[in-house]
Amino acid sequence: MTATLTERYISATIRSLRPDVQADVRAELQASIDDAVEARLEQGESREQAERAVLTELGDPGILAAGYADRPLHLIGPRYFLTWWRLLRLLLIVVPACAMLGVAIAEVLGDATVGEVFASVIAMGLSVIVHVSFWTTLVFAVLERTGTDTGVKWDVDQLPEQQDDGAGRSELIGSLVFLAIAVGAILWDRFRGFVQEDARALPILNPELWPWGIAGLFALIVLEAALAVAVYAARRWTTTLAIVNSALAVLFVSWALTLLGRGELVNPAFVDSLVGSGAVQSAEPSGQGGVLAVLAAITGVAIVAFAVWDVVDGWRKARRAAEQPAGRQAMAN
Repeated sequence: MTATLTERYISATIRSLRPDVQADVRAELQASIDDAVEARLEQGESREQAERAVLTELGDPGILAAGYADRPLHLIGPRYFLTWWRLLRLLLIVVPACAMLGVAIAEVLGDATVGEVFASVIAMGLSVIVHVSFWTTLVFAVLERTGTDTGVKWDVDQLPEQQDDGAGRSELIGSLVFLAIAVGAILWDRFRGFVQEDARALPILNPELWPWGIAGLFALIVLEAALAVAVYAARRWTTTLAIVNSALAVLFVSWALTLLGRGELVNPAFVDSLVGSGAVQSAEPSGQGGVLAVLAAITGVAIVAFAVWDVVDGWRKARRAAEQPAGRQAMAN
């Protein structure tokens, strides 16, 4: 005998429930459906139409069963979502960057080409992002279904301080002072020296960079100062200023890495002095790379990391400024 729609619906609902509650749910659901059908019959509907309408209103039996079993149908619900998202965001900022940095240094020390370095770094970054996202989400999905308390409680002391958009007077002064210190350090290294040998200055930067190589660096510093003034004058970061900031970062990285790759950034006499004093083992890298090769690799990666941070920070401030109300932008000073 063919089962009715109601019987099929009830069977589909209770089959995923625990055996000890199935009979109770069946009886409750049968009574509820019968009452709803009778109410529609009194309004003049046919039994078939009334039955279909009632079951349609009850919805998917799987969803109804989850309600009876108090079983979540979401991967991560509101109880854990913000904790999951904040932790995942922090991990995605820190872990892939550290892994990519390590791979970049290893590839450079292994005499890999620029293309091989970028390919390895990107592959590692994507792999780490996938693993961090998967395992973090899996842990919170388990917590969701076991009802485990994460121990994270919110109170008003956790309210974040209001952030500015990097366009105030203090940011301008800080940027100009930093750039002035950079210029002073370059001049001091050339004419007074941070390192002394036989009572004479021993520059760290290659003296052959003077005048044109250093002039190019000074030009970038002047442009950075002009950018800081432009941001202050506009009272906010804009998309155009973020683009200019990105272009200056790319130019600086190109200048530094080109010289570093050619062995023209550091003064050879300074390197010889380090080797002679025993501060490093050898002026020539060997095997997995000598100390100098390690230092060169770390310096190159640090330069790229600083430039990437500067670019990201500029775009972050531009986005934040675009989201601020006009009144607050006017008060940025």
